Amino acid sequence: MTTPEIPAVSIKGLHKSFDSLEVLRGIDLEVAYGEVVCVIGPSGSGKSTLLRCVNLLEQPTGGSIQVLGVEVTDPNVDINEVRRHIGMLFQHFNLFGHLSVMDNLTIAQRRVLRRHRAEAVRVARQNLERVGLSDKIDSYPAQLSGGQQQRVAIARSLSMAPAMMLFDEPTSALDPELVGEVLSVMRQLAAEGMTMLVVTHEMAFAREVADRVVFMDDGRIIEQGTPVEVLGNPREQRTREFLRRVLEPTKLSSEEFLETAPPAGLPEITVPKLDPHNYGGGAGL
Repeated sequence: MTTPEIPAVSIKGLHKSFDSLEVLRGIDLEVAYGEVVCVIGPSGSGKSTLLRCVNLLEQPTGGSIQVLGVEVTDPNVDINEVRRHIGMLFQHFNLFGHLSVMDNLTIAQRRVLRRHRAEAVRVARQNLERVGLSDKIDSYPAQLSGGQQQRVAIARSLSMAPAMMLFDEPTSALDPELVGEVLSVMRQLAAEGMTMLVVTHEMAFAREVADRVVFMDDGRIIEQGTPVEVLGNPREQRTREFLRRVLEPTKLSSEEFLETAPPAGLPEITVPKLDPHNYGGGAGL
């Protein structure tokens, strides 16, 4: 399925609408084999929809998408066969809560790849070691932290031997203290040459790991280039505005603050003052 001469992902003229709302407005993007591409941009810019269109979790309205040499927008495509070669990590972990870590890693191997149990267990142990969780093999998801659950989800994807990985803001649902352990695993995958398309708000990760950064806004790619170019010296004013708001949120001007304030006309909420000498004894308290 993979051919070095063609890109791992080739997107041309991609459009996606939900009823009258146009979310993607003519996206052109390629991802080479072994390349790490980070997609950044404000919420609602279409980043996650773009990622979900790559393996047809969302059906494009127009345009074409080729993944690993297969046109997934072809009505006759066997999308399940294509998905076997794509790992995808979501904001939430999507682990089976009633299954142990080992069973979460082996169930798809056995049912989809038809591996024997012994082989599936060997692969699962190998990938749990890669993400630093060998000691959690018999645990259940509820016994793990959010960061550990996300690392288990990565190990589960790796156990399917994907040719590329899609990451949809994999750290956004995590405690800030747990973000680093997931990003560390992703850095390791990048260093090993995994093809990765990553939607992220982690600018430091994009600067350090990405081969290319793509900035999206309002369903369009505004600019793309190396991390030094896009994050260090962006050409477009909209990119500069976004990065300033993300990297220096405490330095918003009064005009910018008013732009992000709640709309005028909302009813004012008044918090009643309590008598410190009569707390706990009033009616309704």
